[in-house]
Amino acid sequence: MKDIALNGELIARAAHLEGKRLALLLPSLLPVGGVETVALSRSRLLCDLGLRVDLLFVNEPNATQDWLPTGARCINFGSGRLRHVVRPLRRYLIEERPDAVVAAMWPLTSLAVVAHKLARSRARLVTSDHNVLSVQYRNKSKVSRAMLRASIAATYSLADARIAVSIDVKNDLARLSGLPPQRFDVVQNPLPLVVDDGPASNAAEAAWGVPPGKRILTVGRLKAQKNQKLLIDAFRLLEADAHARLMILGTGELEDELRNYISAHGLASRVLMPGHVDQPVDYYKSADLFALTSDAEGFGNVLLEALACGLPIVSTDCPGGPREILADGAYGRLVAMNSAAAFSDAIKQGLEQGADPNRQRQRAEQFSLAATTTRYLDVVFPAARH
Repeated sequence: MKDIALNGELIARAAHLEGKRLALLLPSLLPVGGVETVALSRSRLLCDLGLRVDLLFVNEPNATQDWLPTGARCINFGSGRLRHVVRPLRRYLIEERPDAVVAAMWPLTSLAVVAHKLARSRARLVTSDHNVLSVQYRNKSKVSRAMLRASIAATYSLADARIAVSIDVKNDLARLSGLPPQRFDVVQNPLPLVVDDGPASNAAEAAWGVPPGKRILTVGRLKAQKNQKLLIDAFRLLEADAHARLMILGTGELEDELRNYISAHGLASRVLMPGHVDQPVDYYKSADLFALTSDAEGFGNVLLEALACGLPIVSTDCPGGPREILADGAYGRLVAMNSAAAFSDAIKQGLEQGADPNRQRQRAEQFSLAATTTRYLDVVFPAARH
């Protein structure tokens, strides 16, 4: 991968921003997921470029010093509930007077707008959403869905800018808010890991076990939206290779349920669940194919990771970023949702036909940290373009 610090356009943009204070507001940091990974990688680069970065957390009970980029400040409001963040955030805005604030993920985005107005802050306020909210909340109560729509409609127009990580997220937010789509800016997530040319680590190789069959990998939090049960069902239909193995990398609220589901179908020796791995690149490098069976993905950072490791990819054609990342299927197979048979067939084809690793990696490089951060700064500090 190219050295991100050598991107001339980004350096020129950042030259006008040295010393500016940018605050990034998140619910918490640990365990680090997709949104947190993006925030940390961007913060690290922006600190290197001379900006002052504050990472603000509604409530983070764990020690964060090993995760923070050099030069970034961590401010933990310690609010027991999300809605309780308004008062400490208002105080922060008055006392610290940042130049810009980016608030990630509804309802924190709407609460940030309220705090910003109460503080009469001059900071540029940007909301940032990473999921197709109408899909994420479709199984919630009518009251919850009404609150989602009403709060977004009431607050998003008051922000200075609104970031969506994909076109689907942008269009969904436009419908929820009543604002025209052009009032939203698409800033795609950056490739979240660095891939070297070396072999996979011994730990990753050992995690797969001895049998020489094909290796299918998925990475993500174990929750309903990721629909790992669909992948397990698709894997069960791979009868041609009795030694094939599926690895589900991640932790979450459905861990016990998924383990029981695997055991109930006699797959405990072939479906592996090693838990969460902070640096999963070696697990991608040791796999033969990457699979994603989500019901919705705001973007899909794991697809970028799989591309960067040169893997063939099979993904559900779900709302969000997969179709955008895979360029309508040019860089991976897109499968209709909720069909284990169709997904299994796509896995078979992907394993048989493979993919050109160099072509996959070139696609991943189009989402480099430098390129996406240049776009990010255009939205957060638009005056720096001139």
